[in-house]
Order: sequence, then structure tokens, then C-alpha cells
Amino acid sequence: MIVSGREEVFPNAGEEALRQLRLQYRLTAATADAYFEAGFNVVLQDVILGPMLQEMAELIRNRPLYVIVLTPNQEEIAKREASRPKKGYGLWSIGELDRQLRDETPKMGMWLDSSSLSPEETAEEIWQRVWTEARI
Repeated sequence: MIVSGREEVFPNAGEEALRQLRLQYRLTAATADAYFEAGFNVVLQDVILGPMLQEMAELIRNRPLYVIVLTPNQEEIAKREASRPKKGYGLWSIGELDRQLRDETPKMGMWLDSSSLSPEETAEEIWQRVWTEARI
């Protein structure tokens, strides 16, 4: 939502970009909490890498909280990305995102390799495992 003065988040981003990203996450968490407190089930979807995943989980006050991390392999991501009209990676390479996910992101919640799964199969796998593996 920042137009003037927006700093893009990219590998080795500066402090201003990270400040803006943390603001986005604080507002997202507050919105999720408001909907939850109004009686709604809330699903947040984003790419949250590195220690920011733990930060985001701590920003969300209401519980239960379930974290699901989809981890398709790089080849599958490239294949899916090639078939999309919209490109979602911007300044990031698939390899750098994958490295940060696997090497720097805390292993919390349920991690699911969805490389060989259709969207429907992914949803079913999440539904079967979420209650025992994703709660933090």
C-alpha cells in the first residue's frame, strides 16, 4: 500500500525495506486478529521467509494458530511459474527464495512438499495433517 517511498524487499534488503515489511506484517496480524475476534476463521497467505515467520506468528495474538509451509522443489516452482500469466517472484530468483526458505526459516508448523500434488491433492493433504502437525 506504500506508493511514495516504497522500498522493494529483495535479497539483502536494507533497513527501510525491512521496516516497511514489518509494518505490513503488523497490519496483517492486527487485521487477522480483528476478523477472528468477530467470529471468522482466518486464512493468511504470503511468502514469509527466515526469522520473519516466527515474528509473524508472534504478532498474531489469537489462538489456535496453524502454520503451513508449502515446499515444492525448484523445478516444480519454475514449471508452475512458466504457466502463470502473472509473475510472482519479482527481483528474487527461485533458487534464492528456496535457499532462504530451507536454510533460514524456522521449522515451525507443518511443512509440505507439494511438488507432485495438484492443488486439490495439496488441500486434501493439508486437511488430513493440519490438526496434528501445523498447530503452534
